[in-house]
Amino acid sequence: MHAILSTGLAGLAGAVTYLVYQVFIRPRFNPLSRLAGPHVKGGLWGTNLAEILSATISAEVHEIWTEVYGRSFRIRGAGPWDERLMTLDPVSVTYIMKNSTVYEKPWQSRKLISSLIGCGMLAAEGQMHKRQRRIATPAFSIQNLRALVPLVFRKGDELKNKWLEFAAAHPKDSQAPLQLDVCHWVSRATFDVIGVAGFDYNFNAIQGETNELFNAYKDMFEIVISQGSGLATAILIYVPWWYKLFPNKISRTIDQCQEVIKRVAGNLIQEKKRKIEEGLKSGIPYAGRDLLSLLLKSNVAVDLPPDQRISDEDILNNVNTFMFAGSDTSSLAVTWTLHLLANHLEFQTKLRDEMLSALPGLSSQDISQFTEDEIHTVYNTIASLPLLDNVVKESIRLIAPVHSSIRVATKDDEIPTSYPVVLRDGRVDTKRSVSIEKGSFVHIAVDGFNKDKEFWGPDAWQFNPDRWDDLPEAAKQLPGLYANTLTFSGGPRSCIGQRFSLIEIKSFIYTLVTNFVFEPAGLKVVPSNVVLTRPYLSKRHSEGSQCPLFITPYAGSESSADM
Repeated sequence: MHAILSTGLAGLAGAVTYLVYQVFIRPRFNPLSRLAGPHVKGGLWGTNLAEILSATISAEVHEIWTEVYGRSFRIRGAGPWDERLMTLDPVSVTYIMKNSTVYEKPWQSRKLISSLIGCGMLAAEGQMHKRQRRIATPAFSIQNLRALVPLVFRKGDELKNKWLEFAAAHPKDSQAPLQLDVCHWVSRATFDVIGVAGFDYNFNAIQGETNELFNAYKDMFEIVISQGSGLATAILIYVPWWYKLFPNKISRTIDQCQEVIKRVAGNLIQEKKRKIEEGLKSGIPYAGRDLLSLLLKSNVAVDLPPDQRISDEDILNNVNTFMFAGSDTSSLAVTWTLHLLANHLEFQTKLRDEMLSALPGLSSQDISQFTEDEIHTVYNTIASLPLLDNVVKESIRLIAPVHSSIRVATKDDEIPTSYPVVLRDGRVDTKRSVSIEKGSFVHIAVDGFNKDKEFWGPDAWQFNPDRWDDLPEAAKQLPGLYANTLTFSGGPRSCIGQRFSLIEIKSFIYTLVTNFVFEPAGLKVVPSNVVLTRPYLSKRHSEGSQCPLFITPYAGSESSADM
């Protein structure tokens, strides 16, 4: 008994010693501890994360901290052992995004994503990510995306008609215009788009929310992610077995949603595979143009080595990823654009005039009756409109759907810098790099870069589409996949669906703005970083994400005159 007690005490002492080393001693040798950084409120367990992750104050926080501590500085993460690098140095961020095998998504982020939608391209790293990206890339070619343009327009037209129905039913003697939660309705429309584009499957979400698969995805993305608590998320990441023993509402929702998705979407995959195999045998290739069909075709291409193919489970995981990334991000971009135009009526009017002048009489016509070639002609005209292009760029710059990103160093490294690095004691480091050790986190401030006054000018926090006609030279040098912003990220892990997203955004904005006038509903809408940058009513977060606006059929369109 004495020996057992001694062994137990020795083990406990060892555990305490290890804990003390990790919490109090090891951080002192972290090279990031040399850097200047903001004061941490809350003592030993204080953190800077709340300030940099808050969509309402982060731009101001970034500005203050870069002025005081330089463009590469130290921040406190989850505890005293968690020293992180925050950098708003363009050279540093370019280096981090380019070297995606050295700077990966943290395992915690990947575990959370995988537990919900599987290990698709959002969660995969290394060779698995390369294989999945290689299989998916042909599906996002210009030619394949061109085939999806008619689908996007027809769904936009369906949403327009639904809103016109609401407007027609709105009491004529009402003191206020029709009020709609555009976030809710645009989300249903983009779900419809990605359902057909992704699976060749119609959720019919604009007309109703009764489809089993639609509700599974909606509950997974909106209820579980948006409404889940920090504690629930931590349990899901660090002790997932807990919910197997003690299931709660969130874990049961996850299980139910995943069961539906695997059953219904799994059947769709097998049906598509059967059609592709029949096409190969008959010599008449299966003509499916949805992303699932294209993924499956790419995966059996004769020039693809067998060891580079991916499993049916990986196919499903990536379709789930497209469902999340392709619906939520695009719907938020459209929602925020309508919100900004509602609050800047002068630009809304100018934009409507530009679009109506380019395609006179089109807004009142039934797009569903157009041929595919006619719709492509319409889209080509819209895509080249300068003010529409400026409005979209400005909207996704000012309120990027992805507020920020995080990476973890997989080895000790030197990150190059172009701005002076200030040390904790106030001296400026003589070397032009920041030392980082394996396991340290790096924060990439998408919102911070997109609204940095040093690059974009003193009005960087304001909505000004005209800036794109004379962009500051400093902004032209910024990294990023699209329009010198980090909205679609950059490097090997940049957004594969960027072109598709822009097709959705421009098409929806054209259809809606040429048919309706949008005005503020008198309620304060604020951005909140809940996985993505979502709109909430100020001091009413418990009601969920929403963006109410007054909408009135545009008096100059024939469709409104007929009502």
